[in-house]
Amino acid sequence: MGPVNIDWAVAQRPLEGQTFSGDAHTVTPFSGGALVAAIDGLGHGPHAAEASRLAVKVLEEQPDAPVLDQLMRCHERLKGTRGVVMSVARFDAARSELTWSGVGNVEGVLVRADASAHPRRHSLLVFGGVVGGQLAGIRTSSLPVHRGDVLMFATDGVRADVIDEAELLGEPGAVAQRALLKWGRARDDALVLVARW
Repeated sequence: MGPVNIDWAVAQRPLEGQTFSGDAHTVTPFSGGALVAAIDGLGHGPHAAEASRLAVKVLEEQPDAPVLDQLMRCHERLKGTRGVVMSVARFDAARSELTWSGVGNVEGVLVRADASAHPRRHSLLVFGGVVGGQLAGIRTSSLPVHRGDVLMFATDGVRADVIDEAELLGEPGAVAQRALLKWGRARDDALVLVARW
């Protein structure tokens, strides 16, 4: 199976007055799937940006690795940096499955394209801690995915109610921009990533 196409977009902005954003993301297709992650470096400015960029680099080295392995590899490599909080999802085309997990407060939601699906929205369970700092027990969970289902990650510069209220169906770029404009906070870096399977 070759690389998987995934329709995605990101909308982001740094804290007002800052040049660097501590928020970062990756969407990396691999043979038979795709890795999607949103990362928030602790604090603001260049040190936060450096930590989140390093996390992206680690994730992209082995995009097909299991989610738990990805988080633990990032944890080891980010020791000595400011650290990050992050959420990671792995789409598996052969199994029609999404596996995901998060550390800290990067919110995640999966919305079903099928309006009759029950439940229609699935929220990511995130665990306490800091990747590169202190990690509590973390685990992954898996969900079946179908064509048109939409995943959204949002860093803490976006109000958490975006997860319950945002209308995610539509072109990912428009959805991400709308969510950032409506729910983004001026006092923090902010990032919204929308990926449609």
